[in-house]
Amino acid sequence: MASTDTTPAQDAGSVEAGLDALETQATGRPTLRQTLVNKILPPVIALAVVLVVWTLLYPVVDDPSKLPSPAAVGDTFKEAWLQGDLLGYIWTSVSRGLLGFFFALLIGTPLGLIVARVKFVRAAIGPILSGLQSLPSVAWVPPAVIWLGLNNSMMYAVILLGAVPSIANGLVSGVDQVPPLFLRAGRTMGATGVKGIWYVTLPASLPGYVAGLKQGWAFSWRSLMAAEIIAQFPDLGVGLGQLLENGRTNSDMAMVFEAILLILFVGIAIDLLIFSPLERWVLRSRGLLVKG
Repeated sequence: MASTDTTPAQDAGSVEAGLDALETQATGRPTLRQTLVNKILPPVIALAVVLVVWTLLYPVVDDPSKLPSPAAVGDTFKEAWLQGDLLGYIWTSVSRGLLGFFFALLIGTPLGLIVARVKFVRAAIGPILSGLQSLPSVAWVPPAVIWLGLNNSMMYAVILLGAVPSIANGLVSGVDQVPPLFLRAGRTMGATGVKGIWYVTLPASLPGYVAGLKQGWAFSWRSLMAAEIIAQFPDLGVGLGQLLENGRTNSDMAMVFEAILLILFVGIAIDLLIFSPLERWVLRSRGLLVKG
């Protein structure tokens, strides 16, 4: 009868081989069918359900002016497209939002690092940042108009005041979760000062930082919409917020729904094109997401 005894070295080798097999499963790129079923079909079905419910609900409403039909909203989109205004509405708001978010990124990142690393600064302004993060963005519009007037500078100021606290707090949270061992290892290898921040602290704090960036963009977009709704001036152009307010002023619910859908579309598009790939890259770089 053959012996079934194994040595500790063989056992360790078997365990290691098993772990390697788990970590190196073949996960090639998904097929077209998998992409359609897993990524495209679910939102299409959800959109179809919404349209069906909307179509069925429209005839039941007592006052049709309060709920336009999908066809009426579609006609509003078509008219704006034929007049060449649709892309202008989107570009006016998106260009402001992205530029304002970029400025917020330049301010919020060093601010978050300082708050995370300097105890006195953290004790002094850490609670203020948390308070500002919970303050509704619309509250900044009146003082911004008084301070800066009805111009693009006012729009950017509102975006900064809404987004900077979220970006800074996200980075503070990420830095707090960096294992001290990483910092000690970095100092041992000469990564101190700015090098330590660039090569150790920032890469290690990326999950919290990216979450702060995503939330910061959400605050940027909401702040901008609030500013465009409240502060209107011919020189500012017509963005999505002003389009929404124009629909309310004219009691045109089709235009109101047009603006709401465009605002929603931009928010989803920015998330899918920028932040979702960034989150996947961060997770994949830490072995938390299987490549595929």
